[in-house]
Parts: sequence; C-alpha cells; structure tokens
Amino acid sequence: MLEIQHISKSYGDFRALNDINFTVRRGSIFGLLGPNGAGKSTLIRIINRLSLPDEGHVLFDGHEMTDADVRRVGYLPEERGLYKKMKVGEQAIYLARLKGLSREEATMQLRSWFERFDIADWWNRPVEQLSKGMQQKVQFIVTVLHRPSLLIFDEPFSGFDPVNANLLKTEILRLREEGATVIFSTHNMSSVEELCDDIALINTSRVVLQGALPDVRAEHPGMNLNEIFIKTVGGA
Repeated sequence: MLEIQHISKSYGDFRALNDINFTVRRGSIFGLLGPNGAGKSTLIRIINRLSLPDEGHVLFDGHEMTDADVRRVGYLPEERGLYKKMKVGEQAIYLARLKGLSREEATMQLRSWFERFDIADWWNRPVEQLSKGMQQKVQFIVTVLHRPSLLIFDEPFSGFDPVNANLLKTEILRLREEGATVIFSTHNMSSVEELCDDIALINTSRVVLQGALPDVRAEHPGMNLNEIFIKTVGGA
C-alpha cells in the first residue's frame, strides 16, 4: 500500500530524517514508533505531502504519491483543533464536505457515527461546550467519514479515558476489517501490542528496529514491547 524509500529531510544543519525505508502492507495496522523528536511527525507530514523530502520517494499503490492520492488518505494530527463557536453538527458537515461528501450524505453518515460514539445529543451545541475527549471523537469521525484507503492517526488515544480508548481501538480494528490500511504513531505500547501487525521504530532520524510484531517479539524473548523499545532506543 505504501512504500517509504530512502527518505531524508534536513532543516538547516539539523537532520530530521536519514535514509528512512519501510513498507506498509495493504490491510495492515502499522505502528510508527519513537521518542519525542525522533522524526515521526516529519515523516507523517511528508506522507501527507504537507512537506517534501530532500531525498527519496513515497510510493502509494505502486506509484509516486501525488496530491490526488492525498484524497484517499485520512489524517488525524496530534495537534487538533475545531472552531469553538460553531455547532458540532454543522462543523462536522463542513469538514466532511471538504472531503467531497454532499451535505445529505455527510449528514446521514455523521448521524450514524454520532450515535455509535454516544455524542448524538451534542449535535446542536457549540464545540466549546464539549470536553477534550468529545472533541477528539468528532475529529476521529470526520477523519474516517470519507472512507479513505489509508488512515494515519498521530497519538489517537491521547486524552481518552480507558472506556473511550477501547471504543477507538474497536473502531480502528473494524476499519481494518473493512479494507483500510492504518498507520498510527503513539507512545502507548499496550495499544501497539493489541493492534499492530508491523512496526518501525525511529530514533535520532533513523529506523533502528522494524518488522512484523511476532518477529520482533521472537527476537527479544521474555521482553514486552515497552522493554524492547527502551533497550533499542538506549542502545541506538
């Protein structure tokens, strides 16, 4: 589905990414891991064509990724924001229409999602009355509403209590079962253990560990993923 080939990116004298290579299998959940400042957000911006690499290529469905391909991507950034004075439903419809849905189609699908996420009663209330977790539910819904083939979530569980985090995990698994390919970046290793098929660990601008999760575990017997993370980053 997605191939990252020899991606490098610098800002002045700072090397943010250095010869990054990995492949995201179609229909898989891929964990993009690493400590703060490792280069994950820079790479996500490059995949979304919000930034261009200095070197290397991003291949999408076997071809060089284009602006047109970005329409097939749903991206939930770590730093989120909604218009606080707008009503929740109207804002969700507005964002859905930016993704190409008609008002009628957006309204029908959003009503269904709002029921599923138990926020239907908030449709006509201003965003500023929603808790952070409720706002994040709205943004998650808008991210997946147009049924993109590739979903990218940056710290999707941040700010959620355990009940709502589990709701989100269930939805991510359902989306994968319906054919979506998922990349998510997180510091929550238990979520990675539960959800991911493959991982890549970036540290100081390089990939220092990657592979199918069962293979990574087999290479580090008796260690959980958090212990593997700490050992690898500490020794990188």
